[in-house]
Parts: sequence; structure tokens; C-alpha cells
Amino acid sequence: MKALIVVDVQKDFVPGGALAVDGGDQIVPVINRIMDRYDLVVATQDWHPEEHGSFANKADEIGTVVNLQGLEQVLWPEHCVQGESGAEFVAELDTGKLDAVFQKGTDPGIDSYSGLFDNGKLKATGLDQYLQDNNVTEAHIVGLATDYCVKFTALDVAALGIETALVEDACRGVDLAEGDIDRAIDEMRDAGIRVIESEDLVPA
Repeated sequence: MKALIVVDVQKDFVPGGALAVDGGDQIVPVINRIMDRYDLVVATQDWHPEEHGSFANKADEIGTVVNLQGLEQVLWPEHCVQGESGAEFVAELDTGKLDAVFQKGTDPGIDSYSGLFDNGKLKATGLDQYLQDNNVTEAHIVGLATDYCVKFTALDVAALGIETALVEDACRGVDLAEGDIDRAIDEMRDAGIRVIESEDLVPA
């Protein structure tokens, strides 16, 4: 079975949001267009409690790295707070085609870039078991952001032994440090993840 995993296409991650990814809104039509090519379509959703440990308390702290429960943690603006509008999926995303949604980042003491596990691999979201229960043998990853949640989701899916591909034009990255996106793509390739384009999936 082939699955599409849509990572964090939420209002706070597109232009106008609290942690906007440049061009993040441009991937939505691409994702909608390719959904029908898959047996399963699932999404991850950043779903933070208020006062999450990854939130910067002051503007000048944003982008700095701190220790959070023994792990390096980048501090971000407050984003994707449970129940607030910024945590909602982008309105244009065809959520009617989602078979399941997995929320992450729900523990205030640890972040979850991956859609499968928190950053310390202490807890699972259930997505790993879902993929295995549905006999998924191939998964394609799209969404936001290439160098963070998309990368870690893809790496964890590949580690399950599932053939994994990144649909590059259906992703956008943060590039907090120049070159982060390119380095993330190289890291995924090194892990055996294919990098493809949506035109490889949808007939012209």
C-alpha cells in the first residue's frame, strides 16, 4: 500500500502565520493535486499546549538553541497552540481526503519534529503503528518544513523499512541557517530517501 504523509500544513506555518515558512502556501495546490494517487492520505498536526518548552519568551530569543530535557532545542515563536486558529489546517487543503490525522508536540517538555515520535524517541504519536497496521510499503512525504518536521518524519518512516520519497516541490523549508534546506535534502538522500517531483506522479 502506498501512503501520502502531509506534514504540518497549518495556518501558523504559511505567510501571515506566527512561524511563516516562505512560500508555504504555494505547496497546497500541489498536495491537493496528488492526493488521489495514493491508497492512504494522512496528515500530521503540530498541537502544542500553551507555554510549550520550544516557545521563545522574548523576540530576541527566537532561533537560539537551549537545552530542553537533555536535548538541543531551537526556540520558536509561539505557534500551533491547541484549539487556536493558527493550529488549524490551511483552509485550502483538501482535508476531506485525509484518512487520519496524528497530532504531535503535545508534551510541554519536549518537541516533536517527526510525525511519528517526539525528539527524544520517548513517545509515539501512533502514526508508526498506523502505517504498519495498514501494510504501507511506500510513503511519500510533503509539507512544512523541509529542514525540520518534513525531514525528521521522512527519516523515521524510512527507518521503519518503508520505501520513502520526498516530493520536493510539495515542500518548503525554513533555512534558519543558510543551506539548511540543501543539507536536509542531502541527509534524506543519504538515508536512502528518494527525492522526486509532483510531475513524476501526476500526468501532464
